[in-house]
Amino acid sequence: MLSLPQAAEPLFARFSIAFSKPTFERFVLLAIGAILAMGRRTTTAVLWTVRILVQGHPSDYHRVFSRSPWLARTLGKVLAGIVLELIPADQRVVLSGDDTTAMHKGKHVYGKGCHHDAVRSTHSHVVWKWGHKWVVLSINVKFPFARRPWALPVMCALYKPVELDQKEKHRHRTPIDLTKCMVWHLLRWFPTRQFVLLGDGGYASHDLARFARRHRSQLTLVSLFHPDANLYALPPARRRGRSGRPRTKGAKQPSPQTVISRSKRERATVGWYGGGDRRIEFVSQIGHWYKGGGGLVDLRWVFVHDRQGTHRDQYFYCTDPQMTPQQIITLYTARWSIEVTFQEVREHLGFESTKQHCPNSVLRTGPCLLGLYSLVTLIYAKLIEHRKPIIHDTPSYHKTEPTFSDALYAVRRVLWEEMILKQAIPAGVVSKLPTQFTEFVLEQLAATG
Repeated sequence: MLSLPQAAEPLFARFSIAFSKPTFERFVLLAIGAILAMGRRTTTAVLWTVRILVQGHPSDYHRVFSRSPWLARTLGKVLAGIVLELIPADQRVVLSGDDTTAMHKGKHVYGKGCHHDAVRSTHSHVVWKWGHKWVVLSINVKFPFARRPWALPVMCALYKPVELDQKEKHRHRTPIDLTKCMVWHLLRWFPTRQFVLLGDGGYASHDLARFARRHRSQLTLVSLFHPDANLYALPPARRRGRSGRPRTKGAKQPSPQTVISRSKRERATVGWYGGGDRRIEFVSQIGHWYKGGGGLVDLRWVFVHDRQGTHRDQYFYCTDPQMTPQQIITLYTARWSIEVTFQEVREHLGFESTKQHCPNSVLRTGPCLLGLYSLVTLIYAKLIEHRKPIIHDTPSYHKTEPTFSDALYAVRRVLWEEMILKQAIPAGVVSKLPTQFTEFVLEQLAATG
Protein backbone atom coordinates (compact mmCIF):
# COMPACT_ATOMS: atom_id res chain seq x y z
CA MET A 1 0.00 0.00 0.00
CA LEU A 2 1.22 3.50 -0.84
CA SER A 3 2.41 5.65 2.04
CA LEU A 4 0.40 8.86 1.76
CA PRO A 5 1.19 12.20 3.44
CA GLN A 6 -0.38 12.69 6.87
CA ALA A 7 -2.81 15.35 5.59
CA ALA A 8 -4.10 13.13 2.77
CA GLU A 9 -4.12 9.60 4.18
CA PRO A 10 -7.25 9.87 6.43
CA LEU A 11 -9.28 11.41 3.60
CA PHE A 12 -8.34 8.76 1.04
CA ALA A 13 -8.90 5.96 3.56
CA ARG A 14 -12.59 6.85 3.92
CA PHE A 15 -13.21 6.06 0.24
CA SER A 16 -11.94 2.49 0.61
CA ILE A 17 -15.45 1.20 1.42
CA ALA A 18 -16.40 1.55 -2.26
CA PHE A 19 -13.64 -0.72 -3.60
CA SER A 20 -11.93 -4.05 -3.22
CA LYS A 21 -8.40 -3.71 -1.80
CA PRO A 22 -6.52 -4.09 -5.15
CA THR A 23 -8.89 -1.69 -6.92
CA PHE A 24 -8.62 0.86 -4.11
CA GLU A 25 -4.81 0.87 -4.32
CA ARG A 26 -5.00 1.47 -8.06
CA PHE A 27 -7.67 4.14 -7.61
CA VAL A 28 -5.52 6.03 -5.09
CA LEU A 29 -2.52 5.94 -7.43
CA LEU A 30 -4.68 7.21 -10.31
CA ALA A 31 -6.00 10.04 -8.09
CA ILE A 32 -2.46 11.00 -7.05
CA GLY A 33 -1.36 10.90 -10.68
CA ALA A 34 -4.30 13.11 -11.73
CA ILE A 35 -3.27 15.68 -9.11
CA LEU A 36 0.39 15.64 -10.19
CA ALA A 37 -0.13 15.39 -13.96
CA MET A 38 0.27 18.38 -16.25
CA GLY A 39 -1.95 18.77 -19.29
CA ARG A 40 -4.35 15.99 -20.26
CA ARG A 41 -5.86 13.70 -17.63
CA THR A 42 -6.08 10.58 -19.74
CA THR A 43 -5.41 7.34 -17.85
CA THR A 44 -2.18 6.85 -19.84
CA ALA A 45 -0.94 10.38 -19.05
CA VAL A 46 -1.78 9.92 -15.37
CA LEU A 47 0.09 6.59 -15.20
CA TRP A 48 3.09 8.12 -16.97
CA THR A 49 3.32 10.83 -14.29
CA VAL A 50 3.57 8.26 -11.45
CA ARG A 51 5.10 5.46 -13.55
CA ILE A 52 7.85 4.84 -11.02
CA LEU A 53 5.21 3.65 -8.51
CA VAL A 54 3.03 1.67 -10.94
CA GLN A 55 2.89 -2.06 -10.32
CA GLY A 56 1.31 -4.55 -12.70
CA HIS A 57 0.09 -4.07 -16.24
CA PRO A 58 -1.32 -0.66 -17.31
CA SER A 59 -4.55 -2.35 -18.41
CA ASP A 60 -5.28 -3.09 -14.73
CA TYR A 61 -5.55 0.66 -14.15
CA HIS A 62 -7.69 1.24 -17.25
CA ARG A 63 -10.16 -1.34 -15.96
CA VAL A 64 -10.64 0.65 -12.72
CA PHE A 65 -12.95 2.94 -14.71
CA SER A 66 -14.19 0.64 -17.46
CA ARG A 67 -14.96 -2.64 -15.68
CA SER A 68 -14.33 -2.67 -11.90
CA PRO A 69 -17.53 -3.03 -9.78
CA TRP A 70 -17.84 0.21 -7.81
CA LEU A 71 -20.40 3.04 -7.67
CA ALA A 72 -19.63 6.73 -8.09
CA ARG A 73 -22.68 7.42 -5.90
CA THR A 74 -20.94 5.73 -2.95
CA LEU A 75 -17.95 8.04 -3.38
CA GLY A 76 -20.36 11.00 -3.51
CA LYS A 77 -21.94 9.99 -0.21
CA VAL A 78 -18.54 9.68 1.48
CA LEU A 79 -17.32 12.99 0.04
CA ALA A 80 -20.52 14.80 1.06
CA GLY A 81 -20.13 13.45 4.61
CA ILE A 82 -16.54 14.75 4.79
CA VAL A 83 -17.53 18.20 3.52
CA LEU A 84 -20.53 18.46 5.86
CA GLU A 85 -18.20 17.92 8.82
CA LEU A 86 -16.81 21.40 8.06
CA ILE A 87 -20.24 23.01 8.54
CA PRO A 88 -21.72 23.27 12.07
CA ALA A 89 -24.78 21.08 12.57
CA ASP A 90 -26.99 24.08 13.46
CA GLN A 91 -26.21 25.93 10.22
CA ARG A 92 -28.01 25.55 6.91
CA VAL A 93 -25.98 23.80 4.23
CA VAL A 94 -25.83 25.88 1.04
CA LEU A 95 -25.97 23.78 -2.14
CA SER A 96 -25.23 25.13 -5.62
CA GLY A 97 -26.76 23.31 -8.58
CA ASP A 98 -25.64 23.99 -12.12
CA ASP A 99 -24.61 22.28 -15.33
CA THR A 100 -21.48 22.59 -17.46
CA THR A 101 -20.55 21.23 -20.87
CA ALA A 102 -17.21 19.49 -21.33
CA MET A 103 -16.15 19.29 -24.98
CA HIS A 104 -15.44 15.72 -26.08
CA LYS A 105 -14.80 14.85 -29.70
CA GLY A 106 -15.16 11.41 -31.19
CA LYS A 107 -17.67 9.50 -33.27
CA HIS A 108 -18.35 6.75 -30.74
CA VAL A 109 -18.18 8.66 -27.42
CA TYR A 110 -20.97 7.54 -25.09
CA GLY A 111 -23.45 10.20 -24.01
CA LYS A 112 -22.14 12.92 -26.31
CA GLY A 113 -24.57 15.56 -27.53
CA CYS A 114 -24.78 19.10 -28.89
CA HIS A 115 -25.28 21.47 -25.96
CA HIS A 116 -25.46 25.18 -25.27
CA ASP A 117 -22.09 26.53 -24.14
CA ALA A 118 -22.89 29.04 -21.40
CA VAL A 119 -19.22 30.06 -21.01
CA ARG A 120 -18.75 31.24 -24.61
CA SER A 121 -22.31 32.46 -25.22
CA THR A 122 -23.57 36.00 -24.64
CA HIS A 123 -27.06 37.49 -24.45
CA SER A 124 -26.97 38.21 -28.19
CA HIS A 125 -24.89 35.25 -29.45
CA VAL A 126 -25.44 31.58 -28.60
CA VAL A 127 -22.59 29.06 -28.97
CA TRP A 128 -23.13 25.29 -29.22
CA LYS A 129 -20.57 22.56 -28.79
CA TRP A 130 -20.36 18.77 -28.83
CA GLY A 131 -19.57 17.01 -25.62
CA HIS A 132 -20.94 15.92 -22.27
CA LYS A 133 -23.36 17.98 -20.23
CA TRP A 134 -22.71 17.38 -16.53
CA VAL A 135 -25.24 18.39 -13.89
CA VAL A 136 -23.27 19.17 -10.73
CA LEU A 137 -24.29 19.57 -7.10
CA SER A 138 -21.78 21.30 -4.85
CA ILE A 139 -21.64 22.39 -1.21
CA ASN A 140 -20.53 25.93 -0.39
CA VAL A 141 -17.91 26.00 2.36
CA LYS A 142 -16.55 29.18 3.97
CA PHE A 143 -12.88 28.61 4.74
CA PRO A 144 -10.98 30.95 7.10
CA PHE A 145 -8.44 31.73 4.37
CA ALA A 146 -10.96 33.06 1.80
CA ARG A 147 -13.52 35.87 1.65
CA ARG A 148 -15.98 34.06 -0.59
CA PRO A 149 -17.26 30.51 -0.08
CA TRP A 150 -15.71 27.73 -2.17
CA ALA A 151 -18.12 25.44 -4.04
CA LEU A 152 -16.96 21.85 -3.52
CA PRO A 153 -18.59 19.36 -5.94
CA VAL A 154 -19.95 16.26 -4.18
CA MET A 155 -22.31 14.72 -6.77
CA CYS A 156 -22.50 14.75 -10.54
CA ALA A 157 -24.79 13.24 -13.19
CA LEU A 158 -24.54 13.05 -16.97
CA TYR A 159 -27.42 14.56 -18.93
CA LYS A 160 -28.13 12.15 -21.78
CA PRO A 161 -29.62 13.25 -25.11
CA VAL A 162 -33.22 12.23 -25.79
CA GLU A 163 -32.13 9.91 -28.61
CA LEU A 164 -29.80 7.98 -26.30
CA ASP A 165 -32.50 7.50 -23.64
CA GLN A 166 -34.91 6.28 -26.31
CA LYS A 167 -32.29 3.85 -27.62
CA GLU A 168 -31.64 2.51 -24.11
CA LYS A 169 -35.38 2.49 -23.35
CA HIS A 170 -34.97 4.77 -20.34
CA ARG A 171 -37.21 7.61 -19.24
CA HIS A 172 -35.62 10.87 -20.35
CA ARG A 173 -34.37 13.00 -17.47
CA THR A 174 -33.90 16.73 -17.78
CA PRO A 175 -31.22 18.63 -15.80
CA ILE A 176 -33.98 19.54 -13.32
CA ASP A 177 -34.85 15.85 -12.88
CA LEU A 178 -31.18 14.96 -12.30
CA THR A 179 -30.82 17.78 -9.76
CA LYS A 180 -33.91 16.61 -7.88
CA CYS A 181 -32.53 13.07 -7.77
CA MET A 182 -29.15 14.17 -6.35
CA VAL A 183 -30.76 16.48 -3.78
CA TRP A 184 -33.14 13.70 -2.75
CA HIS A 185 -30.16 11.43 -2.06
CA LEU A 186 -28.58 14.11 0.16
CA LEU A 187 -31.83 14.57 2.08
CA ARG A 188 -32.04 10.82 2.61
CA TRP A 189 -28.38 10.38 3.61
CA PHE A 190 -28.37 13.32 6.03
CA PRO A 191 -31.90 13.59 7.47
CA THR A 192 -30.89 15.90 10.33
CA ARG A 193 -29.36 18.62 8.12
CA GLN A 194 -31.11 21.68 6.65
CA PHE A 195 -30.28 22.59 3.04
CA VAL A 196 -30.64 25.64 0.79
CA LEU A 197 -30.39 24.94 -2.95
CA LEU A 198 -29.19 27.76 -5.22
CA GLY A 199 -29.94 27.63 -8.96
CA ASP A 200 -29.56 29.99 -11.93
CA GLY A 201 -32.14 30.79 -14.61
CA GLY A 202 -32.23 27.21 -15.87
CA TYR A 203 -33.48 26.18 -12.45
CA ALA A 204 -36.29 28.76 -12.26
CA SER A 205 -38.65 25.81 -12.55
CA HIS A 206 -42.10 25.41 -11.04
CA ASP A 207 -41.42 21.66 -10.85
CA LEU A 208 -38.26 22.22 -8.79
CA ALA A 209 -40.10 24.73 -6.59
CA ARG A 210 -42.81 22.13 -5.90
CA PHE A 211 -40.12 19.58 -5.02
CA ALA A 212 -38.59 22.03 -2.53
CA ARG A 213 -41.98 22.72 -0.95
CA ARG A 214 -42.70 18.98 -0.58
CA HIS A 215 -39.42 18.67 1.35
CA ARG A 216 -39.66 22.05 3.08
CA SER A 217 -38.76 20.58 6.46
CA GLN A 218 -35.24 20.10 5.07
CA LEU A 219 -34.95 22.06 1.82
CA THR A 220 -35.33 25.65 0.63
CA LEU A 221 -34.86 26.74 -2.99
CA VAL A 222 -33.44 30.13 -4.04
CA SER A 223 -33.28 30.86 -7.76
CA LEU A 224 -33.91 33.43 -10.47
CA PHE A 225 -37.57 34.30 -11.11
CA HIS A 226 -39.68 35.27 -14.11
CA PRO A 227 -40.72 38.96 -14.28
CA ASP A 228 -44.08 37.92 -15.75
CA ALA A 229 -44.69 34.91 -13.50
CA ASN A 230 -48.31 33.84 -12.96
CA LEU A 231 -49.18 34.79 -9.40
CA TYR A 232 -52.56 34.05 -7.84
CA ALA A 233 -54.27 34.37 -4.49
CA LEU A 234 -55.15 31.27 -2.50
CA PRO A 235 -58.47 29.67 -3.50
CA PRO A 236 -61.44 30.76 -1.39
CA ALA A 237 -62.86 28.37 1.18
CA ARG A 238 -65.29 25.92 -0.39
CA ARG A 239 -68.92 26.53 0.47
CA ARG A 240 -70.75 23.75 2.25
CA GLY A 241 -72.86 21.66 -0.08
CA ARG A 242 -71.14 22.96 -3.19
CA SER A 243 -70.57 20.21 -5.80
CA GLY A 244 -67.87 19.92 -8.43
CA ARG A 245 -64.07 20.02 -8.33
CA PRO A 246 -62.52 22.34 -5.74
CA ARG A 247 -60.84 25.47 -7.04
CA THR A 248 -57.04 25.30 -7.26
CA LYS A 249 -56.37 29.05 -7.30
CA GLY A 250 -57.94 32.34 -6.37
CA ALA A 251 -57.94 35.71 -8.08
CA LYS A 252 -55.12 36.68 -10.47
CA GLN A 253 -52.46 38.86 -8.83
CA PRO A 254 -50.17 41.40 -10.55
CA SER A 255 -46.92 40.01 -11.96
CA PRO A 256 -43.62 41.09 -10.33
CA GLN A 257 -42.76 43.53 -13.14
CA THR A 258 -46.18 45.17 -12.71
CA VAL A 259 -45.72 45.47 -8.96
CA ILE A 260 -42.31 47.15 -9.13
CA SER A 261 -43.55 49.75 -11.64
CA ARG A 262 -45.81 51.19 -8.95
CA SER A 263 -43.97 50.34 -5.73
CA LYS A 264 -41.50 52.30 -3.68
CA ARG A 265 -38.08 50.66 -3.56
CA GLU A 266 -36.26 49.96 -0.32
CA ARG A 267 -32.51 50.27 0.10
CA ALA A 268 -30.05 47.91 1.78
CA THR A 269 -26.46 46.69 1.80
CA VAL A 270 -26.15 42.96 1.09
CA GLY A 271 -23.52 40.32 0.48
CA TRP A 272 -22.49 40.24 -3.17
CA TYR A 273 -20.54 38.29 -5.77
CA GLY A 274 -16.92 37.63 -4.73
CA GLY A 275 -17.60 37.91 -1.01
CA GLY A 276 -17.93 41.71 -0.85
CA ASP A 277 -20.87 44.01 -0.06
CA ARG A 278 -23.09 45.98 -2.41
CA ARG A 279 -25.63 48.79 -2.06
CA ILE A 280 -28.91 47.82 -3.72
CA GLU A 281 -32.55 48.77 -4.08
CA PHE A 282 -35.23 46.10 -3.89
CA VAL A 283 -38.94 45.36 -3.95
CA SER A 284 -40.26 42.17 -2.39
CA GLN A 285 -43.61 40.46 -1.87
CA ILE A 286 -45.03 37.09 -0.88
CA GLY A 287 -47.03 35.37 -3.61
CA HIS A 288 -48.32 32.07 -4.94
CA TRP A 289 -46.81 30.83 -8.20
CA TYR A 290 -49.21 28.86 -10.40
CA LYS A 291 -48.69 26.43 -13.24
CA GLY A 292 -51.40 24.33 -14.86
CA GLY A 293 -51.34 20.81 -13.46
CA GLY A 294 -48.83 21.82 -10.78
CA GLY A 295 -50.94 23.92 -8.47
CA LEU A 296 -49.77 26.80 -6.30
CA VAL A 297 -46.35 27.20 -4.68
CA ASP A 298 -46.09 29.88 -2.01
CA LEU A 299 -42.88 31.88 -2.17
CA ARG A 300 -41.23 35.24 -1.67
CA TRP A 301 -39.99 37.05 -4.76
CA VAL A 302 -37.45 39.89 -4.81
CA PHE A 303 -36.59 42.48 -7.45
CA VAL A 304 -33.00 43.77 -7.15
CA HIS A 305 -31.44 46.89 -8.65
CA ASP A 306 -27.69 47.38 -8.27
CA ARG A 307 -27.15 51.01 -7.24
CA GLN A 308 -23.53 50.88 -8.39
CA GLY A 309 -24.64 49.97 -11.89
CA THR A 310 -22.33 47.03 -12.66
CA HIS A 311 -25.04 44.33 -12.73
CA ARG A 312 -28.37 44.29 -14.53
CA ASP A 313 -31.68 44.15 -12.67
CA GLN A 314 -32.66 40.67 -11.46
CA TYR A 315 -35.66 38.86 -10.02
CA PHE A 316 -35.15 36.14 -7.38
CA TYR A 317 -37.50 33.85 -5.51
CA CYS A 318 -37.36 31.66 -2.43
CA THR A 319 -39.68 28.83 -1.39
CA ASP A 320 -39.43 29.94 2.24
CA PRO A 321 -41.63 33.08 2.47
CA GLN A 322 -40.25 33.85 5.93
CA MET A 323 -36.74 34.47 4.59
CA THR A 324 -35.87 38.17 4.32
CA PRO A 325 -35.04 39.80 0.95
CA GLN A 326 -31.50 40.56 2.18
CA GLN A 327 -30.93 36.89 3.02
CA ILE A 328 -32.26 35.79 -0.38
CA ILE A 329 -29.97 38.17 -2.29
CA THR A 330 -26.89 37.29 -0.23
CA LEU A 331 -27.56 33.58 -0.67
CA TYR A 332 -28.07 33.75 -4.43
CA THR A 333 -24.93 35.76 -5.12
CA ALA A 334 -22.93 33.04 -3.32
CA ARG A 335 -23.93 30.75 -6.22
CA TRP A 336 -21.19 32.34 -8.35
CA SER A 337 -18.61 30.15 -6.60
CA ILE A 338 -19.68 27.13 -8.65
CA GLU A 339 -18.84 29.02 -11.85
CA VAL A 340 -15.35 29.62 -10.45
CA THR A 341 -15.10 25.89 -9.67
CA PHE A 342 -15.97 24.95 -13.26
CA GLN A 343 -13.32 27.30 -14.64
CA GLU A 344 -10.61 26.02 -12.29
CA VAL A 345 -11.43 22.34 -12.90
CA ARG A 346 -10.98 22.95 -16.61
CA GLU A 347 -7.77 24.94 -16.24
CA HIS A 348 -5.99 22.96 -13.53
CA LEU A 349 -7.46 19.43 -13.56
CA GLY A 350 -7.94 18.84 -17.28
CA PHE A 351 -11.70 18.34 -17.08
CA GLU A 352 -12.13 18.51 -20.88
CA SER A 353 -9.01 16.49 -21.72
CA THR A 354 -10.21 12.93 -20.98
CA LYS A 355 -10.47 10.39 -23.81
CA GLN A 356 -12.92 7.80 -22.48
CA HIS A 357 -15.47 6.34 -24.89
CA CYS A 358 -17.26 3.41 -23.20
CA PRO A 359 -20.24 4.02 -20.87
CA ASN A 360 -18.65 3.07 -17.54
CA SER A 361 -15.50 5.12 -18.15
CA VAL A 362 -17.47 8.20 -19.24
CA LEU A 363 -19.90 8.00 -16.31
CA ARG A 364 -17.07 7.65 -13.76
CA THR A 365 -14.25 9.88 -15.00
CA GLY A 366 -16.17 13.17 -15.03
CA PRO A 367 -17.49 12.87 -11.45
CA CYS A 368 -14.05 11.73 -10.22
CA LEU A 369 -12.28 14.79 -11.68
CA LEU A 370 -14.88 17.11 -10.16
CA GLY A 371 -14.57 15.29 -6.84
CA LEU A 372 -10.80 15.66 -7.07
CA TYR A 373 -11.28 19.43 -6.87
CA SER A 374 -12.99 18.97 -3.51
CA LEU A 375 -10.37 16.49 -2.33
CA VAL A 376 -7.46 18.82 -3.17
CA THR A 377 -9.21 21.67 -1.34
CA LEU A 378 -9.81 19.49 1.75
CA ILE A 379 -6.17 18.34 1.83
CA TYR A 380 -5.03 21.96 1.50
CA ALA A 381 -7.30 23.03 4.37
CA LYS A 382 -5.75 20.25 6.47
CA LEU A 383 -2.20 21.31 5.54
CA ILE A 384 -2.71 24.89 6.70
CA GLU A 385 -4.95 24.08 9.67
CA HIS A 386 -2.52 25.49 12.22
CA ARG A 387 -0.35 27.77 10.09
CA LYS A 388 -0.45 30.62 7.60
CA PRO A 389 -2.08 29.87 4.21
CA ILE A 390 0.35 28.84 1.47
CA ILE A 391 0.23 31.34 -1.41
CA HIS A 392 2.34 30.66 -4.49
CA ASP A 393 3.24 34.22 -5.54
CA THR A 394 5.09 35.09 -8.72
CA PRO A 395 7.18 38.26 -9.32
CA SER A 396 4.43 39.82 -11.47
CA TYR A 397 1.32 38.57 -9.67
CA HIS A 398 0.68 39.00 -5.96
CA LYS A 399 -2.42 37.66 -4.20
CA THR A 400 -4.14 38.70 -1.00
CA GLU A 401 -5.70 35.28 -0.42
CA PRO A 402 -5.21 31.73 -1.75
CA THR A 403 -6.89 30.45 -4.91
CA PHE A 404 -7.31 26.86 -6.09
CA SER A 405 -3.99 27.06 -7.95
CA ASP A 406 -2.31 27.74 -4.59
CA ALA A 407 -4.11 24.78 -3.04
CA LEU A 408 -3.06 22.55 -5.95
CA TYR A 409 0.53 23.80 -5.72
CA ALA A 410 0.71 23.06 -1.98
CA VAL A 411 -0.80 19.58 -2.36
CA ARG A 412 1.45 18.73 -5.30
CA ARG A 413 4.51 19.82 -3.40
CA VAL A 414 3.71 17.72 -0.33
CA LEU A 415 2.96 14.70 -2.54
CA TRP A 416 6.27 15.00 -4.38
CA GLU A 417 8.25 15.70 -1.21
CA GLU A 418 6.66 13.26 1.27
CA MET A 419 5.50 10.49 -1.06
CA ILE A 420 6.93 10.20 -4.56
CA LEU A 421 10.56 11.14 -3.91
CA LYS A 422 10.74 9.22 -0.63
CA GLN A 423 9.33 5.99 -2.06
CA ALA A 424 10.86 6.11 -5.54
CA ILE A 425 14.42 7.13 -4.64
CA PRO A 426 16.76 5.29 -2.25
CA ALA A 427 16.67 6.63 1.31
CA GLY A 428 18.94 9.57 2.00
CA VAL A 429 19.63 10.52 -1.62
CA VAL A 430 17.34 13.57 -1.69
CA SER A 431 18.60 14.80 1.69
CA LYS A 432 22.17 14.89 0.30
CA LEU A 433 21.22 17.36 -2.44
CA PRO A 434 21.85 21.08 -1.84
CA THR A 435 18.86 22.69 -0.18
CA GLN A 436 18.56 25.43 -2.80
CA PHE A 437 18.58 22.88 -5.63
CA THR A 438 15.98 20.71 -3.88
CA GLU A 439 13.70 23.73 -3.44
CA PHE A 440 14.07 24.60 -7.12
CA VAL A 441 13.19 21.05 -8.21
CA LEU A 442 10.13 20.90 -5.93
CA GLU A 443 9.06 24.34 -7.16
CA GLN A 444 9.10 23.14 -10.77
CA LEU A 445 7.41 19.84 -10.03
CA ALA A 446 4.58 21.48 -8.09
CA ALA A 447 4.05 24.42 -10.46
CA THR A 448 0.46 24.74 -11.72
CA GLY A 449 1.25 26.78 -14.83
